[in-house]
Amino acid sequence: MANVSVYNMEGKEVGKMDLNDAVFGVKINEHLVHMAVVAHLANRRQGTQKAKTRAEVSGGGKKPWRQKGTGHARQGSTRAPQWTGGGVVFAPAPREYTIRLNKKEKRAALKSALTSRVQDNKFIVVDELKLDEVKTKKFKAVMDNLKVSKALVVVGQDSDNVALSARNIPTVKTAYVNTINVYDILKYNTVVATRAAVANIEEVYA
Repeated sequence: MANVSVYNMEGKEVGKMDLNDAVFGVKINEHLVHMAVVAHLANRRQGTQKAKTRAEVSGGGKKPWRQKGTGHARQGSTRAPQWTGGGVVFAPAPREYTIRLNKKEKRAALKSALTSRVQDNKFIVVDELKLDEVKTKKFKAVMDNLKVSKALVVVGQDSDNVALSARNIPTVKTAYVNTINVYDILKYNTVVATRAAVANIEEVYA
């Protein structure tokens, strides 16, 4: 069972915490992690790009000149791709990019990602994260105390001030337990979670 230090908002160690091996000590499945990242990025695509082919642009119904005898190369339409105003070759069309993983695969990938952060000593537990006002400067001070710059901060549902204080910091993202995903865990160098959030994660995913 992994044992991690617990810090306060001043960056001082205030205790230890055991992590549930069913969530933070699983065998890492790199293939599932890769699939989860690919699915996440694919599902963010709108798939609304569109360009017209030669069949869809207007005009070009008449052959511009006769086939032979003009000295020009033969042409059948002024809407062919080589003409100005012509259609696009292999034009993109709206399509669905969604990739679906089943629930078991999603959970296994998430556990693998969390385990990798624990093994790399990139998982920091904070006793609590509470701010009495929305203030980016105060949140930045907490991150500096923890010696963290690029981080995914996992908080409880009652941490709106923390989430609002962090939104102007481009290298920090806050997330609630029910919104964490494999892509964000791997994108940010460090995962910072409150003690309550860790307990919630273990309750949901164990």
